[in-house]
Amino acid sequence: MPIVNEGVLEEMKHIANPSELKHIQEIYEKTDPLMQEIAYALITGNDKKVDELTKNSLDNGYSANTIMDDGLIAGMAIVGIKFRDNIIFVPEVLISARAMKAGMAHIEPILSESDIPPVGTVIMGTVKGDLHDIGKNLCIMMLRGAGFIVHDLGVDVKDIEFIDAVQEHNAKIIGMSALLTTTMPNMGRVIEAFEDEGLREEVNIMVGGAPVTQEFADDMGADAYGKDAIDCVELAKQLASK
Repeated sequence: MPIVNEGVLEEMKHIANPSELKHIQEIYEKTDPLMQEIAYALITGNDKKVDELTKNSLDNGYSANTIMDDGLIAGMAIVGIKFRDNIIFVPEVLISARAMKAGMAHIEPILSESDIPPVGTVIMGTVKGDLHDIGKNLCIMMLRGAGFIVHDLGVDVKDIEFIDAVQEHNAKIIGMSALLTTTMPNMGRVIEAFEDEGLREEVNIMVGGAPVTQEFADDMGADAYGKDAIDCVELAKQLASK
């Protein structure tokens, strides 16, 4: 199916990485024009339009999962890339997040009434000493949209808070974020704390954030590194299927 929404096509011009562009194109080529319209309204932060289109789509027989995957999450995928590449900044991301919430307000009650089991449970938090949360919140939004239960510990999260949350919620996946080079070592300290408690083998640990690299993640002993929110969701799915 061709991508017919001119706004979506224009947005794709911002994606510089050829493999990412190919991936995004493949996502949108599977969606119909109405879902593309929802995605573009979300990218541009038009929450009233997203609200209206989501409601109309449900009334016209589209499933909640179709709207969420092909409309809302597809739109947020482009937002995530633009944010990572400094094409847009925090205010624009927040506006798009508000638009996604407008759509999810119609979707979440339907999903909660269904008998579909969650994909998995994820504990998310920005490590101790770091107060940045936009990237983390973007990941959380997309994880929830992909069917995960996510418990957000917020920012400045201590080692013991991650451990307590894993035990309380019987979670098998942790996502840690850091935006400062000075707080990155605290990711390693969380991993060491799990080792000290004898719990390291019970959890899979994902890390991410602007200064974080694959090499750093490997040195720390993390199970996965994600460069953006799209990666975060794909990695979480892989870890949940283990």
